[in-house]
Amino acid sequence: MSLSRRGLLAGAGAAGAASTVGTARAAGSPPGRVRTGFERLAGSGYAALAGRRVGVVTNPTGTGPGARHVVDLMHADPRVDLVAVFGPEHGFRGTAQAGGSEAVRRDPATGLPVYDTYGSDGRALAAAFEAAGVDTVVFDIQDVGARFYTYVWTMYDCMAAAARAGKAVVVLDRPHPAGGVRALGPVLDRAYASFVGREPVALAHGMTAGELALLFNGEFLGGAVRLRVERLAGWRRGMDFAATGLPWVPPSPNMPTPDTALVYPGTCLFEGTNLSEGRGTTRPFELLGAEGIDRRWAEAADALGLPGVWVREAWFAPVFSKFQGRTVGGVRLLVHDREAFDPVRTGIGLLVTARRVWSGFAWRPDHWIDRLTGSDRVRTLIDAGAGVDEVTASWEAGLSRFRGVREEYLLYG
Repeated sequence: MSLSRRGLLAGAGAAGAASTVGTARAAGSPPGRVRTGFERLAGSGYAALAGRRVGVVTNPTGTGPGARHVVDLMHADPRVDLVAVFGPEHGFRGTAQAGGSEAVRRDPATGLPVYDTYGSDGRALAAAFEAAGVDTVVFDIQDVGARFYTYVWTMYDCMAAAARAGKAVVVLDRPHPAGGVRALGPVLDRAYASFVGREPVALAHGMTAGELALLFNGEFLGGAVRLRVERLAGWRRGMDFAATGLPWVPPSPNMPTPDTALVYPGTCLFEGTNLSEGRGTTRPFELLGAEGIDRRWAEAADALGLPGVWVREAWFAPVFSKFQGRTVGGVRLLVHDREAFDPVRTGIGLLVTARRVWSGFAWRPDHWIDRLTGSDRVRTLIDAGAGVDEVTASWEAGLSRFRGVREEYLLYG
């Protein structure tokens, strides 16, 4: 892992010089509902965007008062010169499934040109920013706290592109849906970098998008981005999403509730296997299974005593994705103690027990699990018969280093 403390401190200074944020923690939480970065920006009269030609990177989670989309609100406000929209995976208006995006087009509601960022590298994005004529790129997307959720890497790529093209970046912060108290899981080995993890970050990073943006700039982009983070007001670490008073808008089609986001950093690992991760059900990532699995998996997983969660037998028939239209056996996770629950340890426990009790278990042939976990270590240890403690111990040294770096970029107490 090549995180640099020197780079961290230099980057934090550069970010602070380019914004009013710096890396100071919140001095307290005002009463009432949490106010998002967008609400604070709008409340200032869009001061940070005055005289700027603005492009917005967003999706359906970019909402303001009345759950109206921030693009619609900004387009209607004469104080903002909004000239373009950039859509990530699933699209700006959210019309595409996993691995898909919306075509370059005109937005029918506003007439604004919409550019597709999904799959574009920094050079292509820089060219898109130039073609759109923007000088400030605004990012406003609800993240879910897992390294392999692609929106944070869209943010990273847009930051790199903005630095290349000489554009400023404004990140409008939103709450971490699971509270963002701890960083958990393995840290990415750069040899396994991809769009589900570009840089050495923990699997469950425990940071808001704004905090990650500061870390990206300070640690990986050399402080080259003219970055401003519009902070949350009233949010504190450990806050349940329901307590924020904000509406939950699914960030992607299979992220229907904050409960999904809570388990996702662990159960999304089953995308790297031949088991269903619950896509095509009403409880994606809370249900897991395959044909040929019976109650023995639930019994084996529950016997591990995984903290904060009960694992029970379940049967379901996905309406799309793996095992479409077929009844499969498996498990359902029921989190009963959010503070004790460790999604990554739970995911490892489920992988270990599935491989032990079901003879049909297999990794995806392309070893996608290595991209998700950030190296081949998890796969090879499980294949060698390692238990949960041995697998999780394998990443502790790297995780400890990441936690030290992460601490320097946290904005909220």
